[in-house]
Amino acid sequence: MAEGGCRYTYDEYKETADWLLAAIRIHPKVAVICGSGLGGLADLLSDKTTIPYEKIPRFPKSTVPGHAGKLVFGELSGKQCICMQGRFHFYEGYPVNEVTFPIRVFHLMGVESLIVTNAAGGLNEQFKVGDIMFINDHINLPGFAGLNPLRGSNEERFGVRFLCMSDAYDKAFHQMALDSAQELGYQDFVRDGVYCMLAGPSYETVAECRMLKMLGADAVGMSTVPEVILARHCGMRVFGISLITNKVVMDYSSQEKTNHEEVLQTSRDRAEALQRLISNLVGKMD
Repeated sequence: MAEGGCRYTYDEYKETADWLLAAIRIHPKVAVICGSGLGGLADLLSDKTTIPYEKIPRFPKSTVPGHAGKLVFGELSGKQCICMQGRFHFYEGYPVNEVTFPIRVFHLMGVESLIVTNAAGGLNEQFKVGDIMFINDHINLPGFAGLNPLRGSNEERFGVRFLCMSDAYDKAFHQMALDSAQELGYQDFVRDGVYCMLAGPSYETVAECRMLKMLGADAVGMSTVPEVILARHCGMRVFGISLITNKVVMDYSSQEKTNHEEVLQTSRDRAEALQRLISNLVGKMD
């Protein structure tokens, strides 16, 4: 391992990528990261090969309920894909370079497009539980405190030192997703919005939720942004989806309390619609 900001060397990422390519029969172009309770997306793949994280050199382990901890390779809507059944989070104790380790591995395997999904709390008062929010931008609050996956020495073989993030989420993919929602009749529960990441694992206080709303966030969660930054650094095209699994509490008199089981139940309830949407979207990707 390299010292300083870059925990892994280029060669270490490549060794893991080469190990995976030798273990599978496909050359994936699309990767999908499944958020809490959304691992069923991998069930859509045909001709599947499944590899548990613990068997993959240097891969972290998933420790959160709703994250199975497997890579699933196969074909979806005519495209060769990878599905991550479970991601990694700061709150599990992982440093940022471990949270994002799979992204550079996927890049070296030939992945060109990344779809990130997450379970999120709704800040926008117009959102309902079960809504699907297409992410058009994000706020990286941990990044304000220096928790950025690009911190440290830059590896030019992956990307530039100073990364532009004003185009983080691919506009063409966004339009394809809107078209898919229209074709599937999902217009009533599809939204656009800004996702804000906090480090977790505690849910937000009332004051924090009010602040995030003032900052312009429509949904809040504990993931996604580090992976998006690394994917863009590698030149991948990115599309993001938040499933609104709960409404955040913004009133001190409220008796509502956010809990993880509520998150997982909403994910289960909306899983089929989300699977159809992503399958339709992948079929449109060039």
